[in-house]
Amino acid sequence: MTRLPSETYLDHLRTESARFREVLTACDPAARVPSCPDWSAADLLWHLATVQRWWAEVVAARPTRPEEVDPPRPESYDELLATFDEWSAELARVLEAADPAEEAWNWSDDHTVGFILRRQAHEALIHRVDAELAAGDRTDLEPLLASDGVHECLAVMYGGCPPWGRWEPGEDLVRVDVTDTGEEFWVRFGIFSGTDPESGTTYADEEDFHVVDAPEDDAVEPDVVVDGTAAALDLWLWSRSDDEELSVVGDEAVLDRFRAIVGSPIN
Repeated sequence: MTRLPSETYLDHLRTESARFREVLTACDPAARVPSCPDWSAADLLWHLATVQRWWAEVVAARPTRPEEVDPPRPESYDELLATFDEWSAELARVLEAADPAEEAWNWSDDHTVGFILRRQAHEALIHRVDAELAAGDRTDLEPLLASDGVHECLAVMYGGCPPWGRWEPGEDLVRVDVTDTGEEFWVRFGIFSGTDPESGTTYADEEDFHVVDAPEDDAVEPDVVVDGTAAALDLWLWSRSDDEELSVVGDEAVLDRFRAIVGSPIN
């Protein structure tokens, strides 16, 4: 499922985390985060710190899942920054030391270190954007990482199918074109059903979609085409920007169904 070299993901994890830290160092701890309105800048800092701590523990304990223990939150902002530095460095260290192909627990079907490496690079990227929104100090997204983020968002965050579920493909297709990297992702709607063995929640004939290979028949046309730069698409899919920089053409009903799925919160 990973699409960029592991060393590229690791480099982005480090650089995005460093930028996140840089921005929040100069930010008012009480500043609100527009993309996460319930959070202050201090809350955002603590969130990414604990996320990176947890996944460092998962990689260190591979292939078993470690016990989840909520660490105490430091009282001062300086202590929060120092704690982030420690835990972020530890995540990078354990990921660098691990083989991406090694087995490691995670919530996806791809139980490898490589999945965690990719996911955490994008976690750091999106929260770097959150930090910049809070501070009012925006910088660009690296196009290849953002394009990979579009794929991850469509294929994993919205379009995955757990082993306990079943998916029946339908007819309608959406093509997402990334204008600055030249990539395109085809999305097919379908029906998902199944019962989560952990929560007991049953999903009965719910519409979702999967990323699929481009049709072999060149005559097959998508019902909807969404195009934009990698950054514009990635931020839109993560609800960090609107769709003003995107171009959308096609069947309005299919588009509305697509928007309904990608507009739902990502857990």
